[in-house]
Amino acid sequence: MSEGDTGATEPYTDATRARLLMAYDACALADLARAAVPIGAHELNTDGTTRSPGIVLADAARVLAAARRFFETAAVFERMGGADWQLIGDTLGVSPQAARARFAMAETGFREELLLSEGTGPAEAGETNCLRAYMAREPLETALDLDDWVLRHQDGDDDLGPAPVSGGLTRIDPPRHAENRS
Repeated sequence: MSEGDTGATEPYTDATRARLLMAYDACALADLARAAVPIGAHELNTDGTTRSPGIVLADAARVLAAARRFFETAAVFERMGGADWQLIGDTLGVSPQAARARFAMAETGFREELLLSEGTGPAEAGETNCLRAYMAREPLETALDLDDWVLRHQDGDDDLGPAPVSGGLTRIDPPRHAENRS
C-alpha cells in the first residue's frame, strides 16, 4: 500500500515523519532487547560459564546503539514539533548549547533524509539512510507495518485500537482559500 492508495494528497508534516522514525527506532530497540531475555538451552555450560564468550556483550552493544538512535530520533521529533534547544536542554538537564551539540547532527541527518525521500538529496546514501528515506517517503506504509507490530506485541488490557501508529499521522493542511464574500 502506498499513500496514493488512500486518496489523500497532502503530504505528512515533518513532525509526523520524525515521530514515525522514532516509532521505528523504538520498535527495533524493543525487538533487540526482547531477544536478550530468553536463556537458550545450550547457552551455558554445566558449570555456569558461557559457551560463546562475547556474544551476549555484542548483543548488549547492539541494544545500546539502538537506544542511542531512539534517543536521537526523540530529540529530532521534539525539534520538528517546535521545541527549541532551551527546552531540550532543560528536559535533559544540560545547557541549550550542550543539547544542540549533542543532537544537531541528528537533526541535520533527518532533514537530509527528507530531501533524499523527495529525490532531491545527496546521490550517495548508505543502506540505513535509504531505508530511513523510504520510511520518510512512505509514512503510511511504514505506519501500517508498525500498526501490525504493535498489535502483535500488545501487552495488557490497553485498547490501542486497530491503528495505534497510523491513526496518529498528521498531514499538512492544504492552503485555505479565501471565502468569497458577496
